[in-house]
Amino acid sequence: MSAEVISIGALLVMFVVGTVLPINLGILAFVATFAVGTASLGLTEDEIFEGFPADLFVTIVGVTYLFSIARRNGTIDLLVAAGVRLVGGRIALLPWVLFLVAALLTAFGTFTPAAVAILVPIGMNFAHRYGINPLVTGMMVISGAHAGAFSPIAVSGALVLGMVDDSQLHVAPVTLFAASFVINFALSLLTFLLLRNRPAPLAEASDEQSEASAPEPTGAPDWRQWLTLACLVALVVGALVFQLEIGFLALGAGALLTLVDMKRQEKAVEGISWSTMLLVAGMMTYIAMLEKAGVIEEISEHAARIGVPVVVALLLCFTVAVTSAFASSTAILTAIIPIAVPLLISSNLSAAGLVAALAVCATIVDTSPFSTNGALVLSNARGVDSRRFYRQVISYTGGIVTLGPIVAWGALVLPWS
Repeated sequence: MSAEVISIGALLVMFVVGTVLPINLGILAFVATFAVGTASLGLTEDEIFEGFPADLFVTIVGVTYLFSIARRNGTIDLLVAAGVRLVGGRIALLPWVLFLVAALLTAFGTFTPAAVAILVPIGMNFAHRYGINPLVTGMMVISGAHAGAFSPIAVSGALVLGMVDDSQLHVAPVTLFAASFVINFALSLLTFLLLRNRPAPLAEASDEQSEASAPEPTGAPDWRQWLTLACLVALVVGALVFQLEIGFLALGAGALLTLVDMKRQEKAVEGISWSTMLLVAGMMTYIAMLEKAGVIEEISEHAARIGVPVVVALLLCFTVAVTSAFASSTAILTAIIPIAVPLLISSNLSAAGLVAALAVCATIVDTSPFSTNGALVLSNARGVDSRRFYRQVISYTGGIVTLGPIVAWGALVLPWS
């Protein structure tokens, strides 16, 4: 049995076991990473550890720690109340406000995970406070971020357009941007219409939830809340303007707020979503091992050898969607577009259509709890049964992985083939 078959088989087995049985999937992934990596793929332990997502670890720990502090001192309640006043009390509009803000942030150059990391904690607190489905809120923030992510001045847009410009092909920037925005808007609209009234998987009542359901603050912020708001502004400016690592900024802000309010914040560290961190870190380490061993590239190349261009395009869309659900969208795009270039040069497929379809397929699946954006949603959800909410996120992502490539291919590739 080939190493590729063993590694993919192990992934499927641990996914099924971790979903059905009450064991954290991340633990299974770490065990499988060591076993498959050393026994089948011939990697050393140091090579395996290189795949640990240290940047994601710092981001999730930092963001959830800072917003745990902000919840405990009442700052989040102030932000939620301000958001409700902004939409004139029309609570149903809040997810759409988050969608548009996320799209604007990324369209003007904010890296997608940074925009999601800033907006998801606030959005999930909106959802918790007003009974909005947290799945709808979280997924619409992610879709909004990707709706703007392929503008010519956005990080992802500049990356894809730059790679295409290095080849003999041409893709109009407006085509790439419009394709991503329209499909992500349509996805958000369907999500909102179909799931907004679906009940959230509530957890049993806790002291935190009882405290969170208290009346909204109406007085002026106290000094702790003013300092927290100043730290949040500094976080946004540092991440968006100076491109500093948001996880380190959040940890620094959290440390400062704890030092000046130690009695109230001594248990803030309990707000860090350690179970989510274990889940995501384990799975991403396993996928990074497969990428290092060339398994992901081998699968993509097999798809590209099928022969019929329009069928190959569909297979590439599926390959991108499946692998990106477990790995970095940026890394997948960087790997797949060079593979697609020879196909585009030797066929009558539309370069703009296929490149846009691949870009869309690589990003719409970032709702997965094994991606940075999906993990942020999972780790910031409040008042829910974490295991049932995880299954909802998995099911939602599964639907996108199944249907998303077909929609992108049918709308962007097939009409010009």
